[in-house]
Amino acid sequence: MPDVPRPTRNEEEVHLFVERMAMAWADVGFPRMAGRVLFAVMSADEPLTAAEIGERLGVSAAAVSGAVRYLTQFGMLIREPVKGSRRDRYRMPENPWYEVTITKTSIYKTFIDIASGGVDALHGRDTPAGERVAEMRDFFLFVQKEIDSMGDRWRAWRAATGHGDRADA
Repeated sequence: MPDVPRPTRNEEEVHLFVERMAMAWADVGFPRMAGRVLFAVMSADEPLTAAEIGERLGVSAAAVSGAVRYLTQFGMLIREPVKGSRRDRYRMPENPWYEVTITKTSIYKTFIDIASGGVDALHGRDTPAGERVAEMRDFFLFVQKEIDSMGDRWRAWRAATGHGDRADA
C-alpha cells in the first residue's frame, strides 16, 4: 500500500488553536505558559524538545522549563531522553484527560479526611460551622464517587467507539 501523504497543516490556525486554548484554560486558573506548552505538544505529531516547544511558541527554552516541570508532575506530559544527548523530548501520554481527571483524585481523599477531622472538632452537625464542614465533606464524597463512576463510563464509551486499543487508555 503506498504511503498516503499527510495533509498540509495550516500553521497559523494551529497557532491560534494553541493560544486560544491556553487562554481558555488560563481563564479557569491554569498557568498560561503551561497551557501554551501543553497545547503546543498536543498539536505536534512527534515529541518535542524544550527548544522546539520554545520555537513554536516564540519563547526561550528556559521559559518552557517551568511549564514542562508542572505538566510532568500532573501527568500531562511525559519526558523521554533523546538518545546520545542531554536533551529530553516531551509528549502527551495516552489519554491524559482520563489520567488527570479520573486517576489523580487523591486531592478529594485529602479534602474528605481533613473535613472529617473538622466535623469532629466542631462537634458534628450540631453547630452551624459543623454543618457547613460536614456539607463540604459530603460534597467531596459525592464527587469522588461520581468521578469513579464517570471513569467506568468513559472507559466503556471509549472502547465502544473504537478510540484506542485498550479500554483503560
